[in-house]
Amino acid sequence: MMRAIAIILLLMGSIASAAETADTIFINGNVYTVNEKQPRAEAIAVNRDRIIFVGSNEEAKKFRSKKVVDLAGKTVVPGLTDSHCHIFGIGEREMRLNLEGTNTLEDFLARVKERVAKAKPGEWITGRGWIETFWKPPHFPTRADLDKIAPNNPAFLMRADGHAAVANSAALKVANIDQHTPNPFGGQILKTDGEPNGMLLDNAMDLVAKNIPPSTEAEREEALLLGVDREVKLGWCEIQNAGSELSDQEIIRRAYTAGKIKLRMINAAYGPGEAANALLKNGATLNSFDHRFTQRTIKVIFDGALGSRGAALLAPYSDKPDTSGFLTQTPEDLRPMFKEALRRGIQVETHAIGDRANRLILDLYEEAMRSFPGDKYAVPGPRWRVEHAQILSEQDIPRFAKLGVIASMQPSHAISDLFFAPARLGMDRLRGAYAWNSLIKSGAIICGGSDAPVERGEPMIEFYAAVTRKSTNGESHEGWHPEEVVSRENALKMFTLWPAYAAFEEKDKGSIEVGKLADFTVLSNDLMKIPESEILKTRCEMTIIGGEVVYER
Repeated sequence: MMRAIAIILLLMGSIASAAETADTIFINGNVYTVNEKQPRAEAIAVNRDRIIFVGSNEEAKKFRSKKVVDLAGKTVVPGLTDSHCHIFGIGEREMRLNLEGTNTLEDFLARVKERVAKAKPGEWITGRGWIETFWKPPHFPTRADLDKIAPNNPAFLMRADGHAAVANSAALKVANIDQHTPNPFGGQILKTDGEPNGMLLDNAMDLVAKNIPPSTEAEREEALLLGVDREVKLGWCEIQNAGSELSDQEIIRRAYTAGKIKLRMINAAYGPGEAANALLKNGATLNSFDHRFTQRTIKVIFDGALGSRGAALLAPYSDKPDTSGFLTQTPEDLRPMFKEALRRGIQVETHAIGDRANRLILDLYEEAMRSFPGDKYAVPGPRWRVEHAQILSEQDIPRFAKLGVIASMQPSHAISDLFFAPARLGMDRLRGAYAWNSLIKSGAIICGGSDAPVERGEPMIEFYAAVTRKSTNGESHEGWHPEEVVSRENALKMFTLWPAYAAFEEKDKGSIEVGKLADFTVLSNDLMKIPESEILKTRCEMTIIGGEVVYER
């Protein structure tokens, strides 16, 4: 009996001793935990990659530690997550012709001309980032514009949203596109007087893009690592990569195996197609590389973008009544994949921007869920997602919460799109546009992202857009519906706790509390209290992933 008591006391002593030891203690922080039971703190203790203490500086003194990090009063939030981005595209933006910020057609053409001057005869000119809605007049560029500066080099330049591109005559010739070429399903070849004018929407882009020499594996890896480096420096601790093919998945896995990536990643496989088929056959990859990489999601693209009038609307575009956009997948192709995904415990996320695309994808989700009883799910509810969910009929807003569907939304889309959305939609339909607060009030969960490289990809721009619904210059206009702003508390959840839920990882991530992974973003300003205009001036001071400082400004 005495021996048993001695052993118990020895074990208790060992536990107490371990509890008093930490690998790293962070002190003097202005900590927002996103934990309702303990919303604020000053100090955090970490052992290995997990949090073992959250509390006051005074309480933290009981810990012995190999390392103490003085946060000097800076603001600490749970590691920020970009719930929707394209990591290879972010890196490629750094490597290729970046057309962001071209404020006029002339500026756009000047940048392209500069690249043409450095190119070899016949070499492809590719780039991305232009958006005509701020040009005067706000018209698409044409092949005639490009032919003047690139007569001998095929050129293919994608709009910022990735749902439209302009090609010159040389590129159209390579692709055998002429006045007789029919529109492919889910795409459109825009024409002027019966002749292709160079603008290609959605699936029509593939007619040209398939002729562009593909990037080498080394170039793809470079793009991946450049993108990862940028994300970490901005303060993102995790990204949810919105779509990948099998070849890119291999590059990602090799980079993690080689220890080249610290950033956490939730990766989606494009579907329908071979990437989705492989995921359905082989099953999910969960928390590999020390909780750095998970793949359990199929990404579907269901319509186009609002700016290029490819988003599928219930009624015609107000500024172009002869079109209401289009779907890029057929329901018949999606139904069997959705049912198999439910059976296999695979999540589905679907790009849907227009109100018709959103209604139909909710219908298809509901149909699949009804045909597959909830007690048969291989996961705790499917937690399927709609990516963007930009334009909703008001009657469809409550359906997200009712079906348990997550709205994955990017606040910066509102403060850029709302300059042209009134023209595209008219004032009435704007009531259901970028309806963040209405969705939250209805009980839905919103995970926030940036859609980079479509947008800049900076977390403070996204946070600012969510809480102000104003342009970066502080502008607001008729039809912008300021009642759809979210509280700062909910905005923080959009980039922390709710993305963790969307990834089935709320027990490991999303808040600063004992037992969770030690992921923190350290900011220069108190984003929960500073004036709106100061949010955009806030910078990432430190990015901490698994207790390791992976970036410090």
